[in-house]
Amino acid sequence: MGKVLRDLRPVYVVGTGLHRYQHKSDTAYVELGLTAVRAALDDAGIDWPSVEAVYNGTAQLGIAPTRIMLRHLGTTGIPMTQVENASASGSSAFRQACLEVAGGVSDVVLAMGVDKPEGLRLASRKAGVADLVGARAVPFTHFALLANAYMHRYGIGPETIAAVAVKNHRNGANNPYAQRQQERSLAEVLAGPSISGSLTRLQCCPVGEGAAAVIVASAEAIERLGIDRARAVRVVASTLRTERVYSGAANFDAELTRETVAQGYDEAGITPADLDVIELHDAFSIEELLYVEAMGLCAEGGAAGLLESGGLDIGGRCAVSPSGGLLAMGHPIGPTGAGQIVELTRQLRGEAGVRQQPNARTGLAHMVGVGAVCAVHVLQRDAT
Repeated sequence: MGKVLRDLRPVYVVGTGLHRYQHKSDTAYVELGLTAVRAALDDAGIDWPSVEAVYNGTAQLGIAPTRIMLRHLGTTGIPMTQVENASASGSSAFRQACLEVAGGVSDVVLAMGVDKPEGLRLASRKAGVADLVGARAVPFTHFALLANAYMHRYGIGPETIAAVAVKNHRNGANNPYAQRQQERSLAEVLAGPSISGSLTRLQCCPVGEGAAAVIVASAEAIERLGIDRARAVRVVASTLRTERVYSGAANFDAELTRETVAQGYDEAGITPADLDVIELHDAFSIEELLYVEAMGLCAEGGAAGLLESGGLDIGGRCAVSPSGGLLAMGHPIGPTGAGQIVELTRQLRGEAGVRQQPNARTGLAHMVGVGAVCAVHVLQRDAT
């Protein structure tokens, strides 16, 4: 295994910004992205010429969107790179920015994501090899089958899985950047319409548009630019893995998550017990239960009880998706992973308002993308 972040120079998140996630509109992607980037620059207290490189996560915009957008801030000639990694595009852009700073190539790098729903064009359809599985089970049916298997295995009902959506819609109702900002009762979530099996519409994430921006910097840049060190949050782990063959596994996303998170724990030098807040890939409600178990917060089959006891609520053992998650915050694809870093940073700074997890010190961001890929980042406040 090669070097990890802890073997290189420290990397800190110093600025964050968002454009609200929303239904498709006439707003140009340029306006979406610039809104988030300007907010991140203001948050860091720096100007555009201080940024030395850009990584932009997109999945639906097409080629060469970045300079057309960022030239409005000034044509400084810096390198700009588009990053496409399905739902993990923003997470991967953030990882590249962190690695560039950690490796000493640059001192200040912008990682961002911006997208508008224009329709996904999957490369697998052009692979020249017939897909005998994916073409016959669309994602929501795949996860509906996993939900049914989970309920049968552990003897729970659909209301337990729907409770994930109740929690996350409650969190989203308090998030001014969320696409869905309405608290929902269990009865409302269960009322439908059904998308597939027991999964109702409110248990499936909305895919809209939006933007997220994160500025990362070295300790040297923080000192040189006069950035507030007390608000800088350190990135202590960045892991990215792809799917392999899992013998006997019923859910490859969970196994990929298990391996990637374990690598992140090792890199950060932490255990599941150290986590105070998690932003995870909950495109469908059942995913939160599956991934919480894969992350080791509880034993297999224990996530339902942890949820019901309030352990995954804000103020509980570990706040999961205090932003509202993909279910309520939304999933504009390109920005989603970067938006998770925005939420974690605000939580670890103590700046999340009514959604604040008390005394949050360590946070984990998790994204799964078609391919399949999994990206995990661990952030800490006051890390040495």
